[in-house]
Amino acid sequence: MNTSEPPPGRPGRKLGPIAATVGTLHRAWLEPTRERYLSSGWTLNDLSFHVLLAKSKLSELLRGIGHYPRWEVIHRLAAVLDIPSWPLYRLWRQAALDAGKSRDWIDRSTEGATAVATTHSGPPLEHGPLRLTVEEGYLAYAGAFLTGDARDAAVEDAFAILWLSFDEALASPDIRRYAWSLLRATVKARADYRDERPVLGEAAFDTVALRQESSTESQAAQLAESLELYAAISRLPDTQLDVMVLRLVCGYPSEKVSDLLGVPLATVRSTERHAQRFLADTIEPSATEGPTP
Repeated sequence: MNTSEPPPGRPGRKLGPIAATVGTLHRAWLEPTRERYLSSGWTLNDLSFHVLLAKSKLSELLRGIGHYPRWEVIHRLAAVLDIPSWPLYRLWRQAALDAGKSRDWIDRSTEGATAVATTHSGPPLEHGPLRLTVEEGYLAYAGAFLTGDARDAAVEDAFAILWLSFDEALASPDIRRYAWSLLRATVKARADYRDERPVLGEAAFDTVALRQESSTESQAAQLAESLELYAAISRLPDTQLDVMVLRLVCGYPSEKVSDLLGVPLATVRSTERHAQRFLADTIEPSATEGPTP
């Protein structure tokens, strides 16, 4: 099956968009599945024959409408569209729990595809080395917004999404930049928000500057500064926010930030200067002091 280009003149009605009511976790596996279908050359009639599901039901599934789908159906769809089943299963399971499905329902839903849910082949060859290079930084960044299991799950899900869309990642200008965009979207979708901006407050209790203070009094002062600083950082545009979180909260040097974001070192330094100007105009000068380049 050739999945490199969509066929000209796909017959039938055009697939509608994903429903606005679809949650973040559901969307995490639905979007790459739709993309694989749209580029596959298959029609809904084709899929209906092979997946053993009515065309109308397939359309609803690919738009996120109706009941949350059982894994046995998604498994058949993955086989037809040549989608790696293990990352798809992980994301499907996470979304099922988020949708209120019980673990018993999930187990019963996988009865027809138990082997796929318990064993899997490895990810693409380049996926492993990339993960080894960036995982520590991803966990540090995610930890500025999320804690504990939520942090770990967000990073794991980002790598699962990367696996599902690895062909697109390889075709992108920089695979690190592509992977970072997935990580950022996954983390920000699960962060707490205030005034439509992600909240960084939890990170203030473990900031680099705070760990360096020895007395309780100096720690309290640093904490107040950190909370003010993080409130200002949360108002930065995405790229500036990423750079400042990695630099000020995580304590990474500019070179490490460049590697994680997949952008030139000069871009990191320029972005930090722009962010520092905004922060200097927003809060007290002492709170904006951070690592040197």
